[in-house]
Amino acid sequence: MNNSLDKAKTLIEALPYLREFANATVVIKYGGHAMVDEELKKNFALDIILMKYVGINPVVVHGGGPQINLFLDKMQITPSYVQGMRVTDHETMDVVEMVLVGKVNKEIVSLINYHGGRAVGLSGRDGDLIRAEKMQIMKEQVENAPPELIDLGRVGRVVGVDAAVLETLDARGFIPVIAPVGVGDDGRAYNINADLVAGAVAAKLKAAKLILLTDVAGVLDKEGGLISSIASGQVEKFIADGVVGGGMIPKVRCCREAVAGGVGKAHIIDGRKEHAILLEMFTQSGVGTEIVK
Repeated sequence: MNNSLDKAKTLIEALPYLREFANATVVIKYGGHAMVDEELKKNFALDIILMKYVGINPVVVHGGGPQINLFLDKMQITPSYVQGMRVTDHETMDVVEMVLVGKVNKEIVSLINYHGGRAVGLSGRDGDLIRAEKMQIMKEQVENAPPELIDLGRVGRVVGVDAAVLETLDARGFIPVIAPVGVGDDGRAYNINADLVAGAVAAKLKAAKLILLTDVAGVLDKEGGLISSIASGQVEKFIADGVVGGGMIPKVRCCREAVAGGVGKAHIIDGRKEHAILLEMFTQSGVGTEIVK
């Protein structure tokens, strides 16, 4: 009886959030351990399907770095990184597109469909969904040395999102699943960081939420405690103070830009936790760090 009452209380707690987010769009960046562990993969699919059934419109953007590295290793190609970004020559770009679009994307679509959802796989090239241009980064400055550009090859940044295909799928009840490959004015494919694609798509759709699944609890303070909420204006201070560092820096900045672009809230949550998306969406306490205006 107590277990049944707990379930009823959970549903009642979720009620105001179900009401608030009815017909809203939520963009989820799917990556990390949640894409590897079989039980977490199943939980992710069920979370997405439940959101759709209760009237929320989920849009999934996925990564796939480990899967790309696995294929590169089989082809005896050694991956190279600069400032955390994959150097992507023509040969590597072929592998990136083959793995992300042809393998990982279809596996996620199949997973959602197998558990009762209606998902459709896309890359940024479909319908010119993700317009991109070559990313330019500067070499880290050495004192008295002139600035120097680093050539990352076919690494891109998002310059535009055409959401027409997403709106069409949403109107027909489908769940879009997007591989982070963009298309340039020259028609060539570009490899784009999945967090950046998710942020740009969320801003274009004026999503109620952007949720980034990671392999950490969220943003942690210097004592290791979870910081539950960060105002956009605090982001650079947290970075300068060393509270936010390493791979969390681009994630937090991505969330800040998404919120500035019209997203209601952005969240960095632990994808290793079962049903983390539902806990963040439908409980008062949540499970990660939110970035707000």
